[in-house]
Amino acid sequence: MARFTGKKSKETPALNMGSMSDIIFMLLFFFMTITTMRESSLYVTIKVPKATETIKLQKKSLVSYINVGTPMAGEMQKKYGTESRIQLNDQISEVSDIPMFVESEISARVEADRPFVTFSIKADKDTKMGLISDIKQELRNSGAFKIFYNAARGERK
Repeated sequence: MARFTGKKSKETPALNMGSMSDIIFMLLFFFMTITTMRESSLYVTIKVPKATETIKLQKKSLVSYINVGTPMAGEMQKKYGTESRIQLNDQISEVSDIPMFVESEISARVEADRPFVTFSIKADKDTKMGLISDIKQELRNSGAFKIFYNAARGERK
């Protein structure tokens, strides 16, 4: 007759951790490729005006932003006051700085994309039109003729 041995303690097999690192790196690369980095911090307050006729931009990578609005409350208002200011990239600037900004933005692009660079004016709805006109004039003098105005979609009255 066969002999039966008593129950041995059964251990659970160890998990194979070899593929775990592959999965982690795959997720890491996935999130690195789909994430977009913020280009600049906003130092001015902007309440975008509403418009009825709006068009969505197709290629946002060719857009350079000019932000116009009152400086943020606190340290920025102490330094720059409460009047509307121009923000180019990460600094508060003057209208006279726009030609240098246009040149640097165009030269930072690939040669094939340079004719398609668009400058977007994102202005607060309470900004005076004189400042916007000065910005437009400096853009024209710099050879930047593609100008886009940011607006929120509004309803027709």
